[in-house]
Amino acid sequence: MTIVVIRPQPGNDATIAALRAQGLPARALPFFETRPVAWTPPDPAMVDALLFTSAQGVMLAGPGLAKLADRPAVAVGPATAAAARSIGLSVVLEGKRDAAAVVAAARAIGLARLLHLAGRDRVATGAMERIVYAADPLPVTPDAIHDLRDCTVLLHSARAARHLAQSVDDHAVPRATIALVAISAKTAEAAGPGWRSIVTADAPRDDAMVAAARTLTRTAATGISGG
Repeated sequence: MTIVVIRPQPGNDATIAALRAQGLPARALPFFETRPVAWTPPDPAMVDALLFTSAQGVMLAGPGLAKLADRPAVAVGPATAAAARSIGLSVVLEGKRDAAAVVAAARAIGLARLLHLAGRDRVATGAMERIVYAADPLPVTPDAIHDLRDCTVLLHSARAARHLAQSVDDHAVPRATIALVAISAKTAEAAGPGWRSIVTADAPRDDAMVAAARTLTRTAATGISGG
């Protein structure tokens, strides 16, 4: 069963590489394209630490980040932390679960004034925010939607889940022919019912999604119904 990754670049390539490293057949079909958004940094004196919940937030923050480069960084997941380190930021906390958990951990060590450099489509964290990137829909051909039959699709956001559901319905592709791996329960809920199977990752991170996809693929190969 081929695994299809619909998240935007550059994350798409990273997920494809992780899947193939596990020996899983994977192909890319980005539904969105990311682009930077102009933003104005706050006074650095008002910021204890930068909060990143995705690598895109790091890589697309652009020139505005220079004013805050001496602030420590708090990141969700190893890929986001690696992206922050790659541009010279000091990562003082790497969350293993979700944004809410890492925000709580940061505040517990005195980093109360977090600045979340986020995408336009984001989950509220309770931190101060600046929107630094957006993900715009890409055209996807009818043939590409029909080719999702008998595949597993990875859903990295609720927006992607809704877009996939609308696309397959618009092109009369039966949902029951497609399996899903969702990054969170909210993302799975956004996809709606009727799919061949829906598996939710153990944690809202890409590595957890890859692990869930591996389990689902092996289960399907043995002829056992997915979760």
